[in-house]
Amino acid sequence: MRARALRPLLCAALALGLLAACGDAEPPARPTTPTLAKELIFLSWAEDLPESIMEEFTKEHGVKVIYQSYETTEEAITKLRAGQVYDVVVIDSPYVPELAAEGLLAEIDHRNVPNFKHISPNFRDLAYDPGNRYSVTYNWGLTGLLARADLIEQPVTGWNDLWDPRYAGRVLVFDLPNYLLGIALQSLGFSINSEDPAELEAALARLLALKANARTSGYVVPDSDELFANGEIVIMYGWAGDVLRARARGLDVEYVLPVQGSIQWADNFVIPAASPNQYTAEAFIDFLLRPEISARIVNEQHYATANEAAYPLINPEIRNDPVIFPPIEDMRRAEVYMPLSPAGKTLHDDVWQRYMAGAAEAASSD
Repeated sequence: MRARALRPLLCAALALGLLAACGDAEPPARPTTPTLAKELIFLSWAEDLPESIMEEFTKEHGVKVIYQSYETTEEAITKLRAGQVYDVVVIDSPYVPELAAEGLLAEIDHRNVPNFKHISPNFRDLAYDPGNRYSVTYNWGLTGLLARADLIEQPVTGWNDLWDPRYAGRVLVFDLPNYLLGIALQSLGFSINSEDPAELEAALARLLALKANARTSGYVVPDSDELFANGEIVIMYGWAGDVLRARARGLDVEYVLPVQGSIQWADNFVIPAASPNQYTAEAFIDFLLRPEISARIVNEQHYATANEAAYPLINPEIRNDPVIFPPIEDMRRAEVYMPLSPAGKTLHDDVWQRYMAGAAEAASSD
């Protein structure tokens, strides 16, 4: 590092010497300040960021935000691998290491994101991205079970209720690999980060049995909300936002963190390596990390933020809701996805592909 630091000093000394020798020489050009792009493409879950927030960024910086959405993180990753260009993408934490290893993520210049200082230490320098080279945590929460308390025979207690034959055909699960495979593993008493082939085979059998008992779909919020509201679905796995929308409809919804443990999730802002507007992307992320902006997002979207400085600005009824901001004892019982070894990643991918193939075969024979 010292040698690198000396090099510009030596160059500057040489330039000064040349100027002294040639008084009419032109001075070196001053570095230019990066300019903002006219447009920024933001890819995230549908309706994940309030329109008013994007409009405010446009008003302040003159940058139009083009919002595009996906139903699963895998869909977003497919788009990135296909070369589609985005400037900021919201990605679930387990996928950050592999995208970085594939060269699909740009390193974030934290000098352009000074509001990163507001991120809680609990969401910095994590195992999936040491030093936050590629990601900034956006929001987080726990994965639990939602049940129509008025339509089930007894309270749900754990993941095993998804397999309860009394509710066959009235259970909804989302085909999100990390969560659904993690649920199958936890239901058997295994870790969501298991790399044991026998445990993963048992989880596959468990998933195929679930396919016979449940409806499956991508995470399409309007569809799942409607099915839950009209009683076609009485149990599903989900998150704080699902609970709050059900409450808003006046439904008698029960939300349970399973006895086997829960799964903690975290969504992150990343900048694709293919983005031609990295400086603008960093400015956008920095804008979203302003405490007052982060608080507005929570107040409208009802997901916990990693922005510690935003907490005093969050509506008290939201900040004190244990569904949105789980108590510490629930956090301790939750598992966090850790980076898998290459062999473990292959095992997980193989199990998921075999599950999807088996599910497709079962569907075609119905």
